[in-house]
Amino acid sequence: MTLVQLEYIVAVDTYRSFVTAAEKCFVTQPTLSMQIQKLEDTLGVKLFDRSKQPVIPTDIGQQVIEQARVVLAESSKLQEVIAQHKNELAGELKIGVIPTIAPYLLPKVIMSFTTRFPKVHLQIWEYTTEQIINNLKVGLLDCGILSTPLEDKSLQEIPLFYEDFVVYTSPSSKLVDKKTISAEDIEIEETWLLNEGHCMRNQVLNICKKKGSGSVKSFEYNTGSVETLKRMVDLNAGITILPELSLADLTDEQMSKVRHFKAPVPAREISLVTHRNFLKRGLITSLKKEIMDIVPEEMLSNSRKTLMDTF
Repeated sequence: MTLVQLEYIVAVDTYRSFVTAAEKCFVTQPTLSMQIQKLEDTLGVKLFDRSKQPVIPTDIGQQVIEQARVVLAESSKLQEVIAQHKNELAGELKIGVIPTIAPYLLPKVIMSFTTRFPKVHLQIWEYTTEQIINNLKVGLLDCGILSTPLEDKSLQEIPLFYEDFVVYTSPSSKLVDKKTISAEDIEIEETWLLNEGHCMRNQVLNICKKKGSGSVKSFEYNTGSVETLKRMVDLNAGITILPELSLADLTDEQMSKVRHFKAPVPAREISLVTHRNFLKRGLITSLKKEIMDIVPEEMLSNSRKTLMDTF
């Protein structure tokens, strides 16, 4: 049994394809298949049901693969020990970020981080919360930047900051005349929402306690972009809910459409999320520091969490 063979079975489990696993491992498919067959012969069990498409592990195969992930993780920690001894930060860091955070946080973080740590190669994907969680569990991502809590015991959450929500209103909305807004003021029917699969959609629905008159919009617009929601308000009517970091890019005219909530202000916790047995601790700790150095100081306050919990 070799570490390479363990890497191959983990790759097949991750991608559920011998062909794709071979491509990701930079070997030919026959080579990968032969090594997995050798491992199965050594163990005396079948690890994969090859009759299924996509390929799935057998019951015993799933147990072996889970243990293989642990072994590979422990092996990788040796590299971290050497890197810490040499006091150098290098390697690859794969990050998943939800779309309602990415455009407002990452441009500044990337510039700062890559300048300070030029030997680190960042790979970043915008995914939904569900996609990030799944990719963390199979090792396709090292960490995620998500709205928490997730209540998943297989993951570890490292709180970064607490972000208020605000209302962005069109001139035709009756809310434009209010200085501050309560959740009871918001009618869901005039509110532009992100589409299904985005955690902020559910958070906004939880904020909107007033159901409205029962009328239906003449059309529905499904988007995963906060910027598109702002544009719909600017060019049409209604309101939307924005995360606090998105306000930095607003013009003076757009800022005049922003209304803040009365206390307790609805907010969300943003955290670095990793697998419970995560690797690359030095890289992830450095990323955390870069983010917290960039975020406005008032957003780091734990008092916001208290308000959030009472909402």
